[in-house]
Amino acid sequence: MLRFFKDADFIKWLYPGIHIKRWLLLLVVAVGLMTLGLSYVLREAYISGFTFPAPVYYITLQFIPRYVRGAMYFSGSLALIVYAMWKLNATIISAVVPQQHRDESLVSLLYNQRSLRRGPRVVAIGGGTGLSTLLRGLKEHTSNLTAIVTVADDGGSSGRLRRDLGVLPPGDLRNCIAALADAEPLMTRLFQYRFAEGSDLAGHSFGNLFIVAMSEVTGTFEEALRHTSRVLAVRGQILPSTLADVTLYARTEDEQTISGESNITASGSRLKEVFLQPSNVQAYPEAIRAILDADIIVVGPGSLFTSVMPNLLVGGIRRALLVSRATKVYVCNVATQPGETDMFTVGDHVRVMEKHIGKGIFHSVLAHSDGNSDLPKERSWEPVRLGDDTLDGVRLILADVVDDHNLYHHDTKKLAAAIMRLYIERDQWEQNTVVSFPEETATAL
Repeated sequence: MLRFFKDADFIKWLYPGIHIKRWLLLLVVAVGLMTLGLSYVLREAYISGFTFPAPVYYITLQFIPRYVRGAMYFSGSLALIVYAMWKLNATIISAVVPQQHRDESLVSLLYNQRSLRRGPRVVAIGGGTGLSTLLRGLKEHTSNLTAIVTVADDGGSSGRLRRDLGVLPPGDLRNCIAALADAEPLMTRLFQYRFAEGSDLAGHSFGNLFIVAMSEVTGTFEEALRHTSRVLAVRGQILPSTLADVTLYARTEDEQTISGESNITASGSRLKEVFLQPSNVQAYPEAIRAILDADIIVVGPGSLFTSVMPNLLVGGIRRALLVSRATKVYVCNVATQPGETDMFTVGDHVRVMEKHIGKGIFHSVLAHSDGNSDLPKERSWEPVRLGDDTLDGVRLILADVVDDHNLYHHDTKKLAAAIMRLYIERDQWEQNTVVSFPEETATAL
């Protein structure tokens, strides 16, 4: 019985922080005052000798004892109040709530929204599918989200639009918008739709074209992102790391220089370092502000050299990370990337980042707890091994974060749950320690 009342939706109206109890109390007081006033009027009418019509005797149930009548009226009024609130809940939901949430009660939606608004301020830095996977899980824990996205992409639809129209590459930004969107599922599918071969639009995604068109309408790319996010009811904000037209370069171990993110990915050469040209670009001010105001900063997952590093090579972003007082965590990939991180361990990933941006940035590194197991052989990727070396001054957090249906990628819910637990328990561990989260983490939070 106690569990029934705990899980019942109507009990949520009394939960703290939902800002409803005060108005329910005011409504009850108002109805009570109205009832008291009506009773005074009726009593005065009786005393003054006013004769009511005969049917009133039966309507007011005067043939029943008063205490029984009082109980009947009270229970009847309570039933009507509950029924009215239920129908009001259904009416409001059908009018203002997106289709995918209409099976939920109004109080559940209100409670969830209040909880999300009280969530920690999270900044996620990266690009590619890794960042969108992370965001899709984090939006269920907090609405105070900021995604800082690389603008070094020069391949596919983004690269064509960048070369033809001189705009920032919208592809990674589009993926983040789709991941954080709370609009109708059909709208999200439309935003991700890619035109088929056989036309001038072949290879372009509708979302990329939409963002570019919006930038023409609003006048700036930043405004285009804001309005697009509003149209798709995005939870949080998506920001570029810089507004400058940058090109990513890589230097291989045999001292060759490769220009362009797409060429680096396609080269298959083992990389030594990456850098931006021009090297002194200004960071986007709102991105710096978000980093300085954050409670927790998550870097990765994603391609180490071509998705994660381009953001951190922007000087303002790197300096903001260094001075930020937030909890900073690097999420290591679960599989190596051929040509970029072959044979890399977790420690190798961290050392590459420290080589490029300096030591002492991250408090924790989150890695898959079963990283030493083998992956299916249908691809040339290998698991990122835990290795035997320790991470100097950094906590290593081990958790089951792999998608059970795709062992080469993170599971969005498991990853988000592990990050939130890491943030909640951040003060419980010393540096240079290894912490293992149980597999129940994804369902416990």
